[in-house]
Amino acid sequence: MATKEGIVIRLDNRTAWVKTKKSGACASCRSQKSCNVMGGDDEMEVEAINAAGASTGDQVVIHVETASLLKAAFLLYVFPILCMFAGALLGREIAPVIQLSSSVSSTIFGVLFFLVSIVFIKMKANTMSGQEQYRPRIIRIKKSKRPNFS
Repeated sequence: MATKEGIVIRLDNRTAWVKTKKSGACASCRSQKSCNVMGGDDEMEVEAINAAGASTGDQVVIHVETASLLKAAFLLYVFPILCMFAGALLGREIAPVIQLSSSVSSTIFGVLFFLVSIVFIKMKANTMSGQEQYRPRIIRIKKSKRPNFS
């Protein structure tokens, strides 16, 4: 279970925008430029499902399922490499049939399979982004800004 703390800065329907600090892993991430950075280099905004009923200003804990995170990482980082490798092997095997050298055929098929995998990932990402299991979720309100009348 990957969890992070942050502060709710705005609400939309069932989601909340949470301001949180970037982790140490963000420094080496190639996608850090696409994160919604606000203010300094160490803060970012995360859109999370507001399962705990948090309000603006609440300090919350957000969570992403580890299995979902691993599936997404596999799809993004490992799948294209496997496709490229499979394409290169296929290209080498059918090179005599299409009368090309094995290195040229391997290169062409490897690049072609890689590009097809990128298109597949894009389509799959659109489907996955709509599924709640792949989205961060507010699981607990750590400190509420709402007055306590009890």
